[in-house]
Amino acid sequence: MKKIYVFAATCLLLVFSCQKKEANFDETKNVEEASLADAPAQRCASQEVLQEKLAADPGLRERMQQIEAYTAKVLRNRSEYRLLSDGTIEIPVYFHVLYRSTDENISDEQLQSQVDVLNEDFTNTNADRTKVPLHFQDEQTTVGIRFTWDKTKHLRRKYSSKRSWSTNDDMKFDSKGGSNVYLPEQYLNIWVVNKMTSYGSTILGYAQFPGGSWATDGVVLGHNYTGRTGKVSAPYHRGRTATHEVGHWINLRHIWGDATCGNDFVDDTPQHNTSNGGCPAADHKSTCTGTPLEMWMNYMDYTYDECMYMFTHKQRDRMRAVFASGAFRQVLGQP
Repeated sequence: MKKIYVFAATCLLLVFSCQKKEANFDETKNVEEASLADAPAQRCASQEVLQEKLAADPGLRERMQQIEAYTAKVLRNRSEYRLLSDGTIEIPVYFHVLYRSTDENISDEQLQSQVDVLNEDFTNTNADRTKVPLHFQDEQTTVGIRFTWDKTKHLRRKYSSKRSWSTNDDMKFDSKGGSNVYLPEQYLNIWVVNKMTSYGSTILGYAQFPGGSWATDGVVLGHNYTGRTGKVSAPYHRGRTATHEVGHWINLRHIWGDATCGNDFVDDTPQHNTSNGGCPAADHKSTCTGTPLEMWMNYMDYTYDECMYMFTHKQRDRMRAVFASGAFRQVLGQP
């Protein structure tokens, strides 16, 4: 059943079908309901970072509400907006590699392997796409995004004495030992760091959602969770941390909505009661209303890299809407 967007003058509500409960744009409530104890080893800190940014920037919530409203408007009026539904969106990448030891200064080949993984996953040409269970094969699709990287121009390597970074964005500023963002409206900036810790855990990566400051816009990855060759650590050794985080950067939420049976703002993903780790059984079911089969192989869950291999049609639409004319990342959506 389809979800219907309803907008009020004072707040933005997303009203969903009986498959997903009603939710408004209240990130604080979602985080309170989500249990950190349930989080598997592959930890994405994007939601926690968002909470910190919402607290620090009074205008961020309104900007994100406006992006949600515009996304809904684009999807309701496809013919009036430049959604590029049939074309390929090309996104250039700029890498910042921050290292303390030689091993952490990962090779160009490892970085290129990450670009290759992104290209495969966002065009549904990944070899493991054939593993999608039969009951979800009709939802599997290409996003139609291609990533490019010129290693001679779009790479900065920088030594840092830091043994570990937190998720406070220090790596994004020269003044704090990091590397300043590069033309964020025109490039996907990816910072690769030696190690990240936060909330008592090693963090694999995090991203900034559309609407945040351009000075911190982009994705951060641990060096050993970047790409699929070189200094990579199983079971997060196939480049899917970046696929997951870039999904956030293009406005996707976690598939369980960061709440018990929460919303991910997407129509064709089944409701999850929480995140999944490891590699669940194909018939793993949610405890939410109707006990639907969970789409744990979706890139926006927390499963191992080898068990992530699909986006859905509605996730594709939501991502592409952010590149439409007048949308937050419209410059990247231009030919």
